[in-house]
Amino acid sequence: MKTLSALKRAGHGTSRLAAVGALAGTAVLAVSVPAFAHVTVQPEGPAAKGGYTVVDFKVPNERDNAATTKVEVNFPADHPLASVMPQPIDGWKIDVTKAKLAKPLELEGEKISEAVTKVTWTADGDGIKPGFFQKFPVSLGQLPQDADQLVFKALQTYSDKDVVRWIEVPQKGQAEPENPAPVLPLVAASDGDSDGASAQGASTAPAAQSAAASKSGSDTTARVLGVVGIVLGAAGVAYGVFAGRRRTAA
Repeated sequence: MKTLSALKRAGHGTSRLAAVGALAGTAVLAVSVPAFAHVTVQPEGPAAKGGYTVVDFKVPNERDNAATTKVEVNFPADHPLASVMPQPIDGWKIDVTKAKLAKPLELEGEKISEAVTKVTWTADGDGIKPGFFQKFPVSLGQLPQDADQLVFKALQTYSDKDVVRWIEVPQKGQAEPENPAPVLPLVAASDGDSDGASAQGASTAPAAQSAAASKSGSDTTARVLGVVGIVLGAAGVAYGVFAGRRRTAA
């Protein structure tokens, strides 16, 4: 009877261990999935007010049976940007749409009467296949000094002609909308940022881009290791409890 009772307790311990593993797996999915859930905009370096930066519009393919064949990004009309230069990408045709400004901008002593309102990327080949994502780099400037963020409404077209509109503006204190627009947060400019913007114009220093990429990779690695540590720790605790009960039963 004692042996049977011990086996029952061991079975319960194994079930608890399996439950812990399942919960840990769910936690890993919760951490990893949202990062690829929608179109986002990510700066490669500091997006400082009054300065210049390079951003990546990151577009994932969320479909199992269709490719993304066109991406349209609309630029904010309330904060027009004088300099918008997309980087060429193999397999994609790029169209830049401009419009006259009601109020001309002044950039380095020169008046700018028109600004980019939209950039469209159209696939020449297969586009973004299921299970993949694509980055669309763009150099931006001069960033506004009277705004804390820039909102870029985007449209994603699939090969089956379906269009997903990422145009809902996230509101502070509210749940994220179903189809949020890409938002670029702007940070306060330091003296170094201001000097760099004046001296470099729309270019971004390769060393700064490399440092930003390295930091992003380090942050991702740290998050992954943290999740793995939590999972292993939970498994270790469950195993310790299970082993302790076996010794008690014996």
